[in-house]
Amino acid sequence: MEPVTEPGIGLFTGNLLSMDEIKALSERVHSSEKNRINFADQVESNVSRTGQKACLDVGIGLFILGRNAEAVAKLTKAKDCKEKLMVLAFALRRLNRFDEAIESLKNSLKFEADKLSVAVEKVATYRLAKNFAAAEKELKACANFENVSAEYHYQRARLQEVQGAYDEATADYRTALELSPNHQRAIFHLAFRCDLAGDEEAAIDYYKQIASSSPVYVSALLNLAVLYEDSDQLDKATQCVDAVLETHPNHPRALLFKKDIESSKTMFYDEEKEKKKTRKNQILETPISDFELSVRSRNCLKKMKIDTLGDLLRISEAELLSYKNFGETSLREIKAILDPKGLFLGMAVEETEPAPADETEDSAAVADEEEGLRSKPVDDLQLSVRARKCVQKLNIHTIGELTSRTDAELLGCKNFGVTSLNEVKKALADLGLSLRSLD
Repeated sequence: MEPVTEPGIGLFTGNLLSMDEIKALSERVHSSEKNRINFADQVESNVSRTGQKACLDVGIGLFILGRNAEAVAKLTKAKDCKEKLMVLAFALRRLNRFDEAIESLKNSLKFEADKLSVAVEKVATYRLAKNFAAAEKELKACANFENVSAEYHYQRARLQEVQGAYDEATADYRTALELSPNHQRAIFHLAFRCDLAGDEEAAIDYYKQIASSSPVYVSALLNLAVLYEDSDQLDKATQCVDAVLETHPNHPRALLFKKDIESSKTMFYDEEKEKKKTRKNQILETPISDFELSVRSRNCLKKMKIDTLGDLLRISEAELLSYKNFGETSLREIKAILDPKGLFLGMAVEETEPAPADETEDSAAVADEEEGLRSKPVDDLQLSVRARKCVQKLNIHTIGELTSRTDAELLGCKNFGVTSLNEVKKALADLGLSLRSLD
């Protein structure tokens, strides 16, 4: 088996790799599925070796493969040096062990690690830990690198972006590129920001800039494919996906996306049907206050938080009648509103299971935790460009609002296909949540 290397770089050749060489090796390993498999075999054949240098090499290899817990276990057995402590910090950060990661970064300075590199990695760690005050303090400590270091501006942009300061973030990404025109991560995030801001032409130009480089930047190619498909340039979208599959033939997102693009090529757009759907949506969004109801009926609906015709479709007759002061007279009033429009109560009743009468404190705690998840912004799901744009078009801001939608509602959004649907479902499933299902 030939070792996976960059020219002159090998992990198990006996020489200690620098941080730049470790980064170059990682990019090479992840540039193709074949390289990753070969490198994994190479690491596995060395994983049982003992000795501090072997533990360092294997720990670095495990980190590159994303086997972070194993990497931490190996690296802690290696002799301290700046390379070990930096890689250890990265692995700990991926495991959300942020305090330990910060400590490891600080310790690397004892072995003459680059001060700016340590500072910006601390900023990134604090940002991921959502300790924004500490991240800003760290940035201020190295403010002398403003307009000097591309990485300084990149990390400042990432911090601004997560805090919602999008214009400032965009400006810093541009400054980073002025200082280092080939800063791939800055180009990628700038492209992403342009896309979300509606400047799709600029986003395409930035993604093309990354796509033309080597090795293959998978996320950039897939995002570029999304933009091409959105603008009906389906052949170019296919070329992007094929470029990913050429080096990563089993990439799940690329495979699903290719099917989506092929479906788009044969998709028939029924304009009249879409007009009818729009009219129906407008009807469902009609406020209850637009109809003449008795005071009793109006008050009951208000207390039940039923504000639109669409809300009425999610509740059954039995549920309405079970509400205090809501009787047959009020029910007839409601039906008189729905019948002329071909609508009826319970059309979209959500599948629910009644909670056990003897619900324990543990189950209540789980419910509280789930409610906390539902209140989080949908951006926390880290969705792809396409999925995020469709969610924005549907005016969905929180995870709870997303879980209130059905598969059909999401698929009804233009350019939202099976790939995006599966992505959303997986992201929700990871949190123990799911989309709404109908009877």
